[in-house]
Amino acid sequence: MTARRIFITGGASGLGRALSERYARDGWKVLIGDVNESRGRETAAALPALGGEGRFLRCDVSRLADLEAARIWLENHWGGVDIVVNNAGVAVGGSITQVPLRDWEWILDINLLGVVRGCRVFTPLFQRLGGGRFVNIASMAGLVHAPMMSAYNAAKAAVVALSETLSLELARDNIQVSLVCPAFFRTNLAENLRAAGPEVEETTRRLVTKSRHSAEEIADIVFRGVAAGDYLILTHPEGEALWMMKRLLPYSAYSWFLARGTARMMSRTPKAGSSEEPG
Repeated sequence: MTARRIFITGGASGLGRALSERYARDGWKVLIGDVNESRGRETAAALPALGGEGRFLRCDVSRLADLEAARIWLENHWGGVDIVVNNAGVAVGGSITQVPLRDWEWILDINLLGVVRGCRVFTPLFQRLGGGRFVNIASMAGLVHAPMMSAYNAAKAAVVALSETLSLELARDNIQVSLVCPAFFRTNLAENLRAAGPEVEETTRRLVTKSRHSAEEIADIVFRGVAAGDYLILTHPEGEALWMMKRLLPYSAYSWFLARGTARMMSRTPKAGSSEEPG
């Protein structure tokens, strides 16, 4: 049986690395695209021991040429690709008056337009191959929109809209789309966080580092959901419950519940200048 092929942006760390390792364990050929060359090469070098094949290409999803280079590499070396995972992402936190426009432009260029570029570059290849699948990594923030994260929420909500559109638009070409919406899990997203203030930064870091869920757990859920052909992959039961609440409750009740939960999370974060350790 010919080994299947997958390309993962942001594949050198966090969920991207966990997905690379999970697919390698199933015998896939994995091409990792990332801006961190040392991590990317290290991750790729570790995949053969897991049962797969690993390769690395430097890929900045804000550069169309980098994604086109990845497509050309896949065609020339592996004859194409079966799954493209648009995973690379960054985070911005702060209120609408705190977050500068340059940070809005930064996050939209990577989190939204990076997915757009990936889908635009690889759709013609999938059409020539007779099919394929995009796995677009969004977030529960694309479905449930907490305060102080407007830039991140807007970017991820746009990925949700894009994915739904493409799932209908590309179906006639046998191109499937999976949309992944995880809540907080232990990852290195905070490394690429631009926060407008120390309280927002500390809250985000605490939610990430103290989550009960690891990147490896989330990768396994994604792997199984994609294998089953699922469109929407919700990785956290608590996130799914909140989304269902949003859909079913009157907005006044839902917004009260979300505002209360957000205030409780922020209250656990020490004020700037405090010597208290975060709980």
